[in-house]
Amino acid sequence: MTASAAKIVEMRSVNYELGGAAILGDLNLTVEKGEVLILLGESGCGKTTTLRLINRLIEPTSGTVMVEGKSTLDWDPILLRRHIGYVLQDGGLFPHFTVGGNVGLIPGLEGWDESRIEQRVGEMLDLVGLSSAKFSGRYPHELSGGQRQRVGVARALAADPSLVLLDEPFGALDVLTRTTLQHEFARLVRDLGKTAVFVTHDLNEAMLLGSRIALMEKGRVAFLGTSDEFMLSDIPLAKAYVKTVQL
Repeated sequence: MTASAAKIVEMRSVNYELGGAAILGDLNLTVEKGEVLILLGESGCGKTTTLRLINRLIEPTSGTVMVEGKSTLDWDPILLRRHIGYVLQDGGLFPHFTVGGNVGLIPGLEGWDESRIEQRVGEMLDLVGLSSAKFSGRYPHELSGGQRQRVGVARALAADPSLVLLDEPFGALDVLTRTTLQHEFARLVRDLGKTAVFVTHDLNEAMLLGSRIALMEKGRVAFLGTSDEFMLSDIPLAKAYVKTVQL
């Protein structure tokens, strides 16, 4: 595999402005195949904006965002989004679709036949610890928060995307459920070899799940490195995060 082929996402000197205000400034990031890159930072630092640039929900004011070696501006935006799994807080499920309908949505849009979709739905629900027989016909409002998040992860993985984006997916859950799902997600990523960009403001979560951590501050990357490197960083914001873990 060539070096370029190993890069699933590249962001080159990316700037993003909204209403004349700079949201991201000169952002340079690379996401390698098979890694989980954590975007860590406080609210308003640009984490979610970065995710939205990757799947072209928004476009950069300047600079280039590349997915699998091609600028997002050269992708058909619908095909790009189908190519990328996306998990939001509370799962982001469609309320009028059953669990099975949610999980099978992208495979259906991709033209899979019904029997293949049904089989895939069962596989994905089993993968996230939910019985297909029990849950496939239920609706999102009939599920707990943790169950909705499991379905959200299953839906994101259903069409076997090369990249999964996760925007604080476990942030609204109670501590016990959150911890359980963090460990299950770590297992899934390891077993499936998926590439992911994961947004969080929780350093413990970042250290558990991340191959590398990108600490964002005011629309810029203040630090980029491994968990061990983060713990030894002399950057003030990084030191403040480490202090909260040690208390």
